[in-house]
Amino acid sequence: MEVILNASPAELSLNLACQPELTLDSTRQPEMTLRPGLAELNLDPEPQPEETPAPNLAELTLEPVHCRPELLGACADLINEQWPRSRASRLHSLGQSSDAFPLCLMLLSTPHMPTAAPIVVGHARLSRVLDRPQSLLVETVVVARALRGRGFGRRLMEGLEVFARARGFRRLHLTTHDQMQFYAHLGYQLGEPVQGLVFTSQRLPTTLLSAFPRAASPWPPCNAPNLMVQVAPRGPRGPPLPPPPPLPEPVTTSRPTPSGNRPKSLLETQYKDLRGCPIFWMEKDI
Repeated sequence: MEVILNASPAELSLNLACQPELTLDSTRQPEMTLRPGLAELNLDPEPQPEETPAPNLAELTLEPVHCRPELLGACADLINEQWPRSRASRLHSLGQSSDAFPLCLMLLSTPHMPTAAPIVVGHARLSRVLDRPQSLLVETVVVARALRGRGFGRRLMEGLEVFARARGFRRLHLTTHDQMQFYAHLGYQLGEPVQGLVFTSQRLPTTLLSAFPRAASPWPPCNAPNLMVQVAPRGPRGPPLPPPPPLPEPVTTSRPTPSGNRPKSLLETQYKDLRGCPIFWMEKDI
């Protein structure tokens, strides 16, 4: 709309013929200016779950599995992380733990909150040894994968020694494929194989348990042949028969190295497991 002002103040004319023009420029984008103090845009990130703090070495306890049945599942998962196996089978094996051995021990981290469950840090199994009443066989030693290299394995083994010594045992035996240096730092030395007892019972006398062979043979016993030279009877006619030829020399087989002269190197071993892999037997007096 156009407004015309003439020189005469009395006249005021309006020219309505001219219409206002409205132009839309689609190429021009609106501008937005954010001035400090006028508006604040606050984007709060989603709350992240708090990470579980690492266990403290000074707050660890060693407890039998059969005394904490609510932790059987967590203990089975820890072992299966290292040696995969049916969970039902693993739970059944852990359920056999008792004070009469075999006995499964868990290294637990004390929770900071009273309502929180302990964290299963490690596990080890102790079994009686045949013909060695003061010895125990240590098996299934494992520490949670995320906690390895922080001293928990050493703490677990030290706890086993205290536990065994308090119950009258004086020597621990174990096997390993690749952790010889770790056990050597703990005082273990190369030893000889022993046979662990899968079960023990108060109803079985010690004399019966000690009668078990060290390694049961899959073959039935056979009668040794009579190696005495017998003189052949003389026949009614002719000269006597010549004596039989001498017996061949016995074939010598390689015997295990005596315990006093067993190899001292942690790089070579004469023993193998059921799969044919080299295995090191180690032992320690406690």
